[in-house]
Amino acid sequence: MPLSEKHQVRAEGDIRITREVIAKLPKTDLHVHLGGSIRLETLIDLAKKDDVQLPSYTVQGLRDTVFKESYQNLEEYLKCFVHTGAVMQKAENLSRIAYELAVDNQNEGVRYVEVRFAPQRYAGDRMDLSQVLEAVNIGLTKAKREFNNREAVVSGAEPPFDYGIIVCAMRYFTKGSSGYFNEILSAHAHSQKSRVFGLASYELAGSIVKARRNKGIPVVAIDIAGREKGYPPIHHRDAYMLAQRNFLNKTVHAGEAYGPESIFQAITELGADRIGHGTSLFSTEAISDRSIKDRRRYIDDLVRFIADRRVTIEVCLTSNMQTAPELHRLEDHPFRKMMENRLSCTICTDNRTVSHTTVTDEIYKAVSVFGLSTAELKNLVAYGFKRSFFSHSYREKRKYVKQCMDYFEKVIAE
Repeated sequence: MPLSEKHQVRAEGDIRITREVIAKLPKTDLHVHLGGSIRLETLIDLAKKDDVQLPSYTVQGLRDTVFKESYQNLEEYLKCFVHTGAVMQKAENLSRIAYELAVDNQNEGVRYVEVRFAPQRYAGDRMDLSQVLEAVNIGLTKAKREFNNREAVVSGAEPPFDYGIIVCAMRYFTKGSSGYFNEILSAHAHSQKSRVFGLASYELAGSIVKARRNKGIPVVAIDIAGREKGYPPIHHRDAYMLAQRNFLNKTVHAGEAYGPESIFQAITELGADRIGHGTSLFSTEAISDRSIKDRRRYIDDLVRFIADRRVTIEVCLTSNMQTAPELHRLEDHPFRKMMENRLSCTICTDNRTVSHTTVTDEIYKAVSVFGLSTAELKNLVAYGFKRSFFSHSYREKRKYVKQCMDYFEKVIAE
């Protein structure tokens, strides 16, 4: 089904869900990476100021050489972050990038966003972990304050904008990844690498607990990202338990570049409240654990396990199509099976710039390709708000969700 601007989808009754309608709806993005969502114009500007080498210094040139429409695999996709990371080593740059990301979301109707990034990639001589978090928070706070001072928000006619910060630990890193990683690898040169990766995650968990407690930064969750195969979640268990003891939520990149057992480990070993991607959830072929004899039963049990516990899956349609060679058409994506099994799902961008997408684009694809009804779309949007790691009280969260969903109904009615 073509995804043109004019294309309209019959949803429920006489209602037609167009891209324009979706753009007006209140939305969330619970899985978006700061480093993958920098404006290309900003990347070029900061690279020139900081004398950072880029393959091109034009937007089109960067799209032709690095930020492509399609990628061969996850490894090629992740090369984009080498260039964005190079301009994210200063506090003022991080604040600007975070501010612009929030504004870009606001401009397409996103009212709540959870921005994630790996502070250890940007810490070193110029900034420590706390300063990295502060810099990002400054940009997000500025965008929030500006938006919420608008007359429509102040009057209560529209819901306000809010955000949370998700901090990513890295499953794997090498010397040269950042000044911080260089130091920790040198200090533990004779330790097993898996122990060092786990220790880095534990230190990160401690730093974000401190930043939230002492500086009021709305860090809402911990995550692990990076190369999945060969780097199991269990290495980071201590970090996740420290986070849990301090009331931090937990999400995990899992089932993106490894099999369903990675998703199971993320939930059982780390206590994940949400799963990033989960693309391999229904794939018996992706199971690598030879001790699993009845693969179909394992998948069925895992799906029921996730559904019973309302573990939410952060679905990133475009990103998955770009990094999973086995997905030849969007129709092949497991999102439809997730919906059929009544799993809690929310539509996310992953990386706005790297994947050339927006939340509006992602939801429009979901509606178009998978034929979602208005009721299904409403549930999908509601899950985004309900399963968010909202940093305020539960009472405030319920009020905020109701305000956003009331506005959803208003937009649909109009």
